[in-house]
Amino acid sequence: MKALEQDMYIARPDTLVIVSPHGNVLPDAFTINLAAQYTISLKEFGDHQTTASFRSDFMLIDKIQRAMRRDTSLSLSSEEVLDYGVSVPLLLLSAHLPTISLVPMAPAGLDYKAHYEFGDKLKEEIMNSNKRIAFIASADLSHTLTNDAPGGFSKKGAALDAKVVELIKTKDTDGLLALDTEMCQASKECGLRPISILLGLLARMAYEPKIHSYEGPFGVGHLVANMVLP
Repeated sequence: MKALEQDMYIARPDTLVIVSPHGNVLPDAFTINLAAQYTISLKEFGDHQTTASFRSDFMLIDKIQRAMRRDTSLSLSSEEVLDYGVSVPLLLLSAHLPTISLVPMAPAGLDYKAHYEFGDKLKEEIMNSNKRIAFIASADLSHTLTNDAPGGFSKKGAALDAKVVELIKTKDTDGLLALDTEMCQASKECGLRPISILLGLLARMAYEPKIHSYEGPFGVGHLVANMVLP
């Protein structure tokens, strides 16, 4: 994450679009969190000291929702306190980006292909912006890597994570979108929908995957990667 923070600092984005599955996920609609200001709080984890505030890129949010609501199921929420899926990577990656603005989003309960198509549509609005924009797909992979993992143990968890890392390394988007449903459910992953949105953003673009790390603390798979644009 420190290496990725350096990548972010070098890129110096104006706005960070970040998708987290740990907020308000609707079964049949994507969600954008529109609030004037966002706050980070880790009180639910016993940390009463770590706080931070960020402003929203309300102009970009409005542009996205106006353009995409015509043919996409899109909902707006207004939650000032960010969920931990947004807060943790934001704290780790924005240390040298004090003026960055946010577009927090949540995936839907739809299949991976629908998320890929959403990302492909979202790309048009991002590319038409005159701002420098970074996109973060924040999520966990398998929750079943060990006996004391949150989802219990399933040998399919490690197998799925290895497969996902390989598919990302080889830029095999079709393979990722077609992953075995039973394996995904058994592993109790929550990362493939945000990743599918990211891959939709990258559709027909030249990029190189840079894998920083993969590890499984607490029985949960964590992949840190950067899709490097030329």
